Amino acid sequence: MKKIEKKDIWLLAAQVAVWLVIICAMPLATYLSTQDGHATRTSFLVVWGLFQSPLVIYFLNFYLFGPKLFFKHRYWWFTLINLVLIIGLNSQFFYVFFNRNNIPNMPEMGPNMWIGFFSGFLMFLVLNCMVAAIAIGIRHYIRTREIKQQLKDEKAKNTEAELAWLKNQINPHFLFNTLNNISSLCQIDADSAQDAIAQLSDLLRYAMYETNKKMVPIEGEVEFMRNYISLMKLRCNEKTEVTTSFDVKQNMEIAPLLFISLVENAFKHGVSSSRTSKIDIRLLQNEGELIFNCDNTNFPKDDADRSGSGIGLENTRRRLDLMYTNRYTWEQSLEDDIFHVRITIKNQ
Repeated sequence: MKKIEKKDIWLLAAQVAVWLVIICAMPLATYLSTQDGHATRTSFLVVWGLFQSPLVIYFLNFYLFGPKLFFKHRYWWFTLINLVLIIGLNSQFFYVFFNRNNIPNMPEMGPNMWIGFFSGFLMFLVLNCMVAAIAIGIRHYIRTREIKQQLKDEKAKNTEAELAWLKNQINPHFLFNTLNNISSLCQIDADSAQDAIAQLSDLLRYAMYETNKKMVPIEGEVEFMRNYISLMKLRCNEKTEVTTSFDVKQNMEIAPLLFISLVENAFKHGVSSSRTSKIDIRLLQNEGELIFNCDNTNFPKDDADRSGSGIGLENTRRRLDLMYTNRYTWEQSLEDDIFHVRITIKNQ
């Protein structure tokens, strides 16, 4: 059973208020114009006689027949029960019809009176059907809004969970590759390895404590990428040329660790120990947009090489879809053995 919420009480109160206005409008107008209590009472009884049946039909359809029958596609039961209810609530017509000979002072009903009688009954039938339709229409509108809001809330929850999962997937992958770099460095230069460990500690501190927010200052991300690139360069030889350019202002926030997978991908697939390698990473903040460019030589890994699972590009695109829906463009190409990625993010 659905729990009654505050909004349900307000909805009921609003509907009762509307019906009170409809029923009391004519008696109030009568009283203001005549100042006659008897005429006002008579006016109220006439209006109540007219709207008593539609009132019952409305609330029963809104709170019972709509949710239990109509919206569960039980249309035949819905129609049948409404017709029986409408006829029952307007049974005075049938009472007059079948007992006209026993009603005192009942005039003889000629053709015109019969036409008026059945026209009145038809009018009440149509009025009640219209009220039932209005009740279902209002209920459908409210139900549709509630469903849309629930879907929106569920989508927001799923988005937050997926973003957390994607970010957590990036961090271990980044840690795995960096530790491999430092492990290799330990065999060559222990002092440099110690400095690299301290630098890695700073990177992990940022990744663990500064990236728990939805958005972070761009200067922190730039510093993170600078340090990360510095660590990755440690395992590169003299045949690798790494160039960087970070031209950003200090008044912008972006999703944390958004570009690090692309940087990691450039070193993973763009560096060869025996061939000339180039990596060019640029981040530029123009008016109204942020542009990230990454170019690197392309040395595809063979099936036996397990150094990378290829999740970097996929994760980055998924995060962009979630965080910057309809606000980013992605360009990707491979020309003359140079792999190019360009991401443009527009401001709000």
